[in-house]
Amino acid sequence: MLIPIDELSAETLHSIAESFVLREGTDYGEVEASFDEKVAQVLAQLKAGDVVLVYSELHETVDIRSKDALPLPDDEDA
Repeated sequence: MLIPIDELSAETLHSIAESFVLREGTDYGEVEASFDEKVAQVLAQLKAGDVVLVYSELHETVDIRSKDALPLPDDEDA
């Protein structure tokens, strides 16, 4: 289930981005970015719609995924 970011407080959204950066150990290319820069980049991607928040009812977790990696509406049965 997708979570609209505009329905979350700024603090909650920031905490989710921090958790994602810590969990993923995300690589941002040849230039090393600080933790705060990585969080800001994730937040910018969320606000731009490049990535989305996904809630798993089965695992009761929230994840950040590329919108391109999500199944198309016609693929829901797959």
